[in-house]
Amino acid sequence: MAAKPEFGQIRTLVLVGFMAAGKTTVGRLLAQSLGWAFRDLDDEIERRTGATVADLFRSRGEPAFRALEQDIVAGWLSETETVLAPGGGWAARPDALGSLPAEARSVWLRVSAAEAVRRANAMGRIRPLLDVANPVAAATRLLATREPLYARADWQIDVDGRLPERVAQEIAERYRKNQREWQRRKVTGSS
Repeated sequence: MAAKPEFGQIRTLVLVGFMAAGKTTVGRLLAQSLGWAFRDLDDEIERRTGATVADLFRSRGEPAFRALEQDIVAGWLSETETVLAPGGGWAARPDALGSLPAEARSVWLRVSAAEAVRRANAMGRIRPLLDVANPVAAATRLLATREPLYARADWQIDVDGRLPERVAQEIAERYRKNQREWQRRKVTGSS
């Protein structure tokens, strides 16, 4: 797929990153700020299946879970003025970010492994991939395999030690700046 232009019309923002990076929290705030819809993949999967993500991992396995993720996100990508928050593993597929439409921008919420584990523990949700004796070591290994794929995102935002409101505001400002510049270039005919 050809590289996206630096400035272009954006109709969808897709937040990617490791578990507990803040995709859901930041996504809700960002959608509210922009007046857009918000779609959370884990919530949608649990709604459709009637089971928790942890239960689905145990009963159906990770490949079946990932296939369900892919199907749902593919349907959502036809929507406009939407902020999407897929799970941490969705963007870890080699083709995930490259298959986004031209009017979508992906935003990597970059979190460290230690911060992700701290946040996950604070939320009290069981993360199937961290349900091991040393979750920080497991998170470090998993994040190391996923980072090269997350790095393909159009924009990158560091989130360690930052309030979700500030992260959402930074993304909204970047989106608005992009749209202003895209409009200016469209009017002036410059590339």
